[in-house]
Parts: sequence; C-alpha cells; structure tokens
Amino acid sequence: MTVHSQGAMTSAPEDAPLKSAGRPERPTTATGPRHTPPRGGRKPLPSGWLPYLLVGPAVLALATLLLYPLVKNVILSFQDINKIEFIQRKYPFTGLDNYTELLGDANFWTVVVRSFAFTLANVALIMTLGSLIGILLNRLGKKMRLVLSMALVMAWAMPIVASVQVFKWLFDEQFGVMNWVMRTAGFAGYDQHNWMETGLSTLVIVTILVVWGSIPFVALNMYAGLTTVSAELYEAARMDGANGWQTFWKIVFPNLKPFFLITTFLEVIWVFKAFTQVYAMNKGGPDRASEILPVFAYVEGQSQAHYGLAAAISVLTILILVIVMSFYFRLILKQEEEQ
Repeated sequence: MTVHSQGAMTSAPEDAPLKSAGRPERPTTATGPRHTPPRGGRKPLPSGWLPYLLVGPAVLALATLLLYPLVKNVILSFQDINKIEFIQRKYPFTGLDNYTELLGDANFWTVVVRSFAFTLANVALIMTLGSLIGILLNRLGKKMRLVLSMALVMAWAMPIVASVQVFKWLFDEQFGVMNWVMRTAGFAGYDQHNWMETGLSTLVIVTILVVWGSIPFVALNMYAGLTTVSAELYEAARMDGANGWQTFWKIVFPNLKPFFLITTFLEVIWVFKAFTQVYAMNKGGPDRASEILPVFAYVEGQSQAHYGLAAAISVLTILILVIVMSFYFRLILKQEEEQ
C-alpha cells in the first residue's frame, strides 16, 4: 500500500514488482496504423493519383484517335481546299466562307430536312416494333423465346455491307424476289420494276434495312427490362380489370421509362449517322436524291473534291446533333431528379 501526499491510500499497480525488478518498461506508441517505409527508399505515390493513372491510357487513346482528328477537321473547315490546292499542298484560310456557302445553299437544307425525316421515321419504327417484340419475348415459352432470341441475335450480328447486298438482291430489278412476289400476287407492272428509281423509294428500302438491323437491340433490352418488373404489379393490374394496353401504360412504361429514354437517345444517334446503309445501297442516288448529311459530306469531299466544304458539312452535322440532343439530355436529367 502507498500513501499519497493528500493522505489517500491506493493499492500499488500489479506490475510494480516488474518495475522494481529492473525490467525496462515498453514505451507506449501513438494510436493508429504504423506506416513502414517502402523498400528501396522509394516514396509512395499519393493515393489521389491512382484513379488518374488508371484512366490515363484510355484518355490518351481517345485523344489520339478522336480529339486530334476532330480538331484537324474543324481547322480544315475554315480552309479552301479543292483538288488543285490538295495537289499543290496549299491550304489557304478563307474564314467562314464554307459555312456561309452551305447555309445559303438550298440543297444543304433539303438534305437536313431529309435527314431529320429519315431519322424520325426509323426511330419511331424501331422503338415501336422493338418494344412489341420485347413484350412478345416476355410472354413466350422457354423454347420459343430461345428460337426468337437466336434469330434476333443473328440478324443483329450480320455485317452491314453483307445485309445491304442481301437487300439489293431482294429488290433487284431483274432477279429480285420482291418483283416475283408482286407478280405472283397478281399485281401488274412489276416485270423488271426498278425499286430504286426515286430517292424516296430508295430511302424506304434503306429504312426497312435499318429497322430490321436495329430491332434486335431494342427487343432484347426491352425483354431484359421487363424481367425486372415485379409479377405482383401485373397481378394487381389484372385484378383491377386493366387490359393489355392499360397495363403497358400504367405498369410497364413508368417502370421502364429510363430504358425508353436511353434507348431512344442511342437510336437517334445511330440512325442520324447511318452512312454505310445509304451509301452502299445506291451511293446517295439517283441524282443524289437519297443523300443524308453523312453521305452528303462524303460525296462533296471524295467525289467532288471539295474537302474544306465537306469538313464544314461534318462540323455542322455534329452541331445539329448536339443541339437536338441537348433537349434530350435535359429530359434525362429531369427524369433522374424526379427519381
């Protein structure tokens, strides 16, 4: 027992004999993890740098493959480069002359209107038919769902150029299947009928091709989204006497509204820049009557050798698409805020 100066008696700590025995007392360490220096004397990188180091190679690759060509294309749009200037390697700057010429050209605005009409028709058909097939997939049995899914995947995986060749054979003037079908059905005037005689008929065929190739993406995503909707909601709708159309608008659409927004957004971008289908089908003909903006830019640049003008067309195409998509982005952000 020990007595403090205040007179209170306290018991000695249990390790007092150890201290009295002369054993050294272990020094107390500060709380927290002990950081051991790395081997070799190297200092560790700050933890905040690691995400940037991991993303760095991808950003560098995107800047090399996308950003640099985009900047060069914008610079080219301010230059007057035709075939002679290209051979002589003279690239004079002309300011906004290319843009002024385009904005004052009636053919350019005709192509713009045609591009919007083509995009609107394709996206409406793709989303409608794709959603219906997705609902059908959700209601089919296991075997039939597998067969239909395999057919959709094979159509989706078919290369674009190969599918264009198939459609050109189907609508061929002399050996086409469609002429044979129309003659067999009893329609007159389909003996060597030219289905691509006008720009409108050519774009109708291209629309069928684009819709056929894009439906699988929407249908399979629609089916995947429907699997997340609880079966109890369908059961409650049936008990309330709702029919199929009411069930879709009251149950399916509200739950899958983000899916419809994102999918429509992607389809607008893909259809608006559908170059391969239009050019490979009839090269924008006849008489450039089926050109949309990407094909219009390519023909002006490669066939007409107006490289500066073609660059200006591509820049305007990007700006038009960005302006259109800005309204759609606002709609998506508003939807996220509501959730």
